[in-house]
Amino acid sequence: MATIDKIRNELIDKILSIKNKGFLEALDTLVSSSAAESKIVELTNEQKIMLEMSEEDIKNGKLISQEAMDKRNLQWLNEQ
Repeated sequence: MATIDKIRNELIDKILSIKNKGFLEALDTLVSSSAAESKIVELTNEQKIMLEMSEEDIKNGKLISQEAMDKRNLQWLNEQ
């Protein structure tokens, strides 16, 4: 497995060889949006409470499969 530094250096070498301005602009947009997404998100108190409730549900085995949830949703939609 390549180290982070090796991957970074290989990417830099490849970027330096690119002559297409549009491609570089698109790459810049991609990298910029990726960096913005990696910022820490502050949760509201309500969101924290909901996550704690979810953790409790998991601990207590209160789970439903995706398939069962899909069936439940379809049933509800058909009743509307």
